[in-house]
Amino acid sequence: MGMSGGVDSSVAAALLLEQGYTVKGVTMRFPSGMGPVGVAEKAAQVAEKLGIPHQVIDVGEAFRTRVIDYFVREYSQGRTPNPCLACNTYIKFGALWAQVRRMGIRRLATGHYVRREWHPGRSRYLLRRGADAGKDQSYVLYGLSQSQLAGALFPLGELSKTEVRRLAATLALPVQASESQEICFVKGDYREFLQKIAPGIAQPGPILDMAGNELGTHRGLSFYTIGQRRGLGLAAGQPLYVVGLDAGQNAVIVGPAKDLLQDALIARDVNWILFQDLTGTCHVQAQIRYNGRPAGAKVSRLDAERVLVKFEQPQRAITPGQAVVFYQGDLVVGGGVIDVVGEA
Repeated sequence: MGMSGGVDSSVAAALLLEQGYTVKGVTMRFPSGMGPVGVAEKAAQVAEKLGIPHQVIDVGEAFRTRVIDYFVREYSQGRTPNPCLACNTYIKFGALWAQVRRMGIRRLATGHYVRREWHPGRSRYLLRRGADAGKDQSYVLYGLSQSQLAGALFPLGELSKTEVRRLAATLALPVQASESQEICFVKGDYREFLQKIAPGIAQPGPILDMAGNELGTHRGLSFYTIGQRRGLGLAAGQPLYVVGLDAGQNAVIVGPAKDLLQDALIARDVNWILFQDLTGTCHVQAQIRYNGRPAGAKVSRLDAERVLVKFEQPQRAITPGQAVVFYQGDLVVGGGVIDVVGEA
């Protein structure tokens, strides 16, 4: 059981014990100075309360390469990454899971609010949204492979957050009360983190309008994201928003709100869960950000590496570097990384 000392993983461990599993708690050790403070100690306290063994597993090297370096690289290229996607795919169900398997352990459980099931007709493991729509975390797990899903357990998938908190109180688990922070390895502003870990990443450059006219100077691409309005320092006759980040020109592109609307995107690094590969066109509900509202779209393959997503209605602030995840009802069809806004 991957344990953080929080209410979700702690209750998940307790549920596994009730279901008859032999449970061992494992907690990831991050690089020095990164990650939440006191996690291992809190997880060990919960494990002691539950009467299960607990071990800290070092994933520092993989975390630095797969998450931190990726985080810095994406921002340096004018993209907005989601490090939780990389962490779940390559660290929790990658580096951590590899070490767990070497111990002879058959399953890795987490406190994610998702549901996994075996579909005999498709001969595949499927992934569904969590029963609690407000806590569903399937967006950050679309990258899991069939082998990763085969070994995964998600004990909280059918529960609501309210029910989980109630169980934690009933069991008198010594859990931390606060929710996990959005980016676990960043304390404070992510821009300050970037400046500290990658000095020189923020290079000033021009702010251009859609016609290429220079309107001002920006502080560095990493300070901006698509849809941003505040902090541009521009005096204009209408509200202007960041509509693009051009790493080649080191330019921030701005325009009126209407220029944030796009009806297509191209995604790369696509992983499919509902089926082995995409053939023809697939009609889906596509979600372009973690807390975004899914929108009707059709997905078709461009080449071996990329797919085209065409929306039924234009979407606001589609952001390269974020994930687009495809659903049919509560089933995760698959997903990929937004590479290009528009069709080319």
